[in-house]
Amino acid sequence: MAGKASPAVLRALGRFASCDVGDALLRLKVPHGGYLSGLKMYSPEYMSGPSKIFGPAYTVRMVHASDKTSPTPSGHFADSIPSGSVVFISQPKGVISACWGGLMTTRAKCLGAAGVVIDGRFRDINEHREMGMGLFARGISVLGSAGFTRSSELNVPVEYEIEELSGGEGQQKVTVGVNPGDIILGDADGVVAIPPEKAEECLKLCEERFEIDAETKRCLDNGEPMGPTIKKLRK
Repeated sequence: MAGKASPAVLRALGRFASCDVGDALLRLKVPHGGYLSGLKMYSPEYMSGPSKIFGPAYTVRMVHASDKTSPTPSGHFADSIPSGSVVFISQPKGVISACWGGLMTTRAKCLGAAGVVIDGRFRDINEHREMGMGLFARGISVLGSAGFTRSSELNVPVEYEIEELSGGEGQQKVTVGVNPGDIILGDADGVVAIPPEKAEECLKLCEERFEIDAETKRCLDNGEPMGPTIKKLRK
């Protein structure tokens, strides 16, 4: 982890939406604005409502169950979740099974987890909703992890693969790094990863843009045209 944000900065930054933060991170030259494209909110509601997850990433790298050479944790990864953290699980690509379920959310909630993000699949959707756990994933499955995947490394850098259309060249695969301690913010619009060393600058830009957007809305509510209003306020 290259830096650490102060608690005051984090409290203030947590008031903003993923869209606000993504725009600010783009201005700060963070690749793709830290946007983890492809994740959807499944709990406590599906892609709606005011619910939000926010906290430092506790990363878990999963490997195929047949992988006998990668490291093996000394205990279950769910027992090492730090209070206030967002569990970020990196599952091998193309696996049809889940790597997170209702019992894991039960343990995570007991330990004070702020939410869960799964670069892969999960199951037991109603259990997560009943517990009010904020959960984001690429997809869902009826199958458990046994025989498919296992945990390997905890609190290590992982890569999140996104796809984007770029320059008329068709679909391109791009990766965004997620490091332990990166600040994960997820809401109905999506998920962003904030490098902690960028948090203070990100907060400043979010606050500036919030004031501009509030004034822009006031003008539009009064019937002013979009074009001149944007040109006047967003210099």
